[in-house]
Amino acid sequence: QVHVAESGGGLVPAGGSLRLSCAASGRFISSYTMAWFRRAPGKEREFVGFISWGGRSTSYADSVKGRFTISRDNAGNTVDLQMIDLKPEDTAIYYCAVGRSPYTSSLSAGAYDYWGQGTQVTVSS
Repeated sequence: QVHVAESGGGLVPAGGSLRLSCAASGRFISSYTMAWFRRAPGKEREFVGFISWGGRSTSYADSVKGRFTISRDNAGNTVDLQMIDLKPEDTAIYYCAVGRSPYTSSLSAGAYDYWGQGTQVTVSS
């Protein structure tokens, strides 16, 4: 059984920073791409970014590019999402997800089969 848990959410003013963490257990994530998605109030879930299994490749949504950075520690089975210059439109529940197939990266939520419960990020204007 794979368990994924996010932490680090909270309330920050616009322009502020937050660092989210994701811990996975039950599967060594070193062979899997890890991704972050988010769901804003009244909106569909959207892709935020991913980091490939070895950490050499990352991809980000245009809306967060240059402000968000994903990193991973395979030894610790963790993935982080560093967010700077936060905007009110970044307000959402943020989810961490584990790739379905090893050595495969995708922007599609369907390519990820284990998800955390999410952590709330609220950016005040």
